[in-house]
Amino acid sequence: MKNQIRIVYLDEHIVVVDKPAGLTTVRHAHETAEFGARARRFLPRTLVDMLPPLIAARTKKGRRPARPARIRAVHRLDKETSGLVVLARTPQSERHLGLQFRAHSIERRYLALVRGKAINERIESYLVADRGDGRRGSSPDRKEGQRAVTHVRLVEDLGDFSLVECRLETGRTHQVRIHLGERGTPLCGERIYDRPLNGNPLPDPSGAQRPALHAAYLAITHPATGKRLSWTSHLPRELSALCKHLRRRA
Repeated sequence: MKNQIRIVYLDEHIVVVDKPAGLTTVRHAHETAEFGARARRFLPRTLVDMLPPLIAARTKKGRRPARPARIRAVHRLDKETSGLVVLARTPQSERHLGLQFRAHSIERRYLALVRGKAINERIESYLVADRGDGRRGSSPDRKEGQRAVTHVRLVEDLGDFSLVECRLETGRTHQVRIHLGERGTPLCGERIYDRPLNGNPLPDPSGAQRPALHAAYLAITHPATGKRLSWTSHLPRELSALCKHLRRRA
């Protein structure tokens, strides 16, 4: 897994990584609290755990790196979601990036392979932790939930499937997965947000082995220089192969 982690940008303030699917970004606080210090050693390593030696190897001058690589997660991708994630290397950068995320000034776009025929649309809803069946989802009561806005653009019609780009106006937990699922076009490989409230899962003949979601574009304001920076990541090999397979079927 370490060899699949690609550092796309690195300086003394931030690091931007192209994360592979199957790797947790950072352990949740409740998970850390649940296990003692000794037990935590046996938990699967996260991106935050694995990055310091990679950064040290990349920045090494002589025998030691110029400065210790302390990594602070300011946002996260789901374990099975691949793509671009930015992490802070200083407390100042962590605060600055946190303000940008809260102000929704960081631009993020995802590529997704979905079941059904998607359309260009703006989706707005209010998300709650339990929509009534134990899953996160939209609530009709605006006072209950967090406002979530996703802009969906159809990239390619693949017959019974679609390749879409989703631009986040807000960044709520599982926002893209929820919005696409509630529109009747769940991700290929989705197993949670793939059904209506108290309904049965929608058929998934795609053969996807994981939710087909990839963080393809990231733009931030650099916390030290103030310069606007952006990065792009292409679909990983398995999703590119799935896209070609669905294209041939169409």
